[in-house]
Amino acid sequence: MSTSVPKYKLGVIGCGFMAQAVLFGAIERGFLMPEEIIVSDPDEEKRQAFSRKGMQTADDNRTVAQNCRFLFFAVKPQSFDAVADDLNGVEVPVALSIMAGKSKHFIHNAVACGAVARIMPNLPCAVGEGITAIDASELDTDAKDFVLGLFGSVGKNVSADESELNAVTGISGSGPAYVYLFLKSLAQAGIAQGLSEEKAVSLALQTVKGGVAMAEQTEKSFDELIAAVSSKGGTTVAALESFARDDFAGSVNRAVNACVKRAEELFR
Repeated sequence: MSTSVPKYKLGVIGCGFMAQAVLFGAIERGFLMPEEIIVSDPDEEKRQAFSRKGMQTADDNRTVAQNCRFLFFAVKPQSFDAVADDLNGVEVPVALSIMAGKSKHFIHNAVACGAVARIMPNLPCAVGEGITAIDASELDTDAKDFVLGLFGSVGKNVSADESELNAVTGISGSGPAYVYLFLKSLAQAGIAQGLSEEKAVSLALQTVKGGVAMAEQTEKSFDELIAAVSSKGGTTVAALESFARDDFAGSVNRAVNACVKRAEELFR
């Protein structure tokens, strides 16, 4: 591989929402300076959003890959084959991938990479409250520290084996959608009981926010917390019994299973 010093620390292929969430967050929190980053995307409007933040932009992927220390694949999995064709003959020291279903082995076979880290972030990275699972087992200490710092700047990190990433997808990768569905359903139930939409949404949002905060700040188990809200023969128990009759827990389990199964179907 070339011994020349790359012009940019981080190169990013793909200017979608997740790339924006991670890069804007990393810059805002001082982990990276805009001039350390170069990004590419065929969409000029998307590139301009990054350019306005001071990052260098390019309309071709080779320019990015040839001029960075770390190359971040932030494209949709179905777009990767075309990206790999663009990079034919380019040697990439370290590749970071958030693509679902694309194994490290597959990426190594498609692009000349010294090492690959697979990463599963989620949407709340956009507000600095993400949770990112990272398989950085191929990386040396310095590269691993960079990856952990990059995604740590937009939330929390957990270490994961590649074999666990499909399960991670089912819980946290896709999980925000489950939370939003629950919030929507809770708010709609409040509206059905005569509350205004504004009041129902406010109550639903703060209830979930407060519930999460309490769960984080206590040593009590989920079952103990449920019991703390419940009184024998009371209103909460009536609701919980309704959930049980509808097999709420089973419904969640089946939904996660469906998500993981689809991730496994995409894996190669």
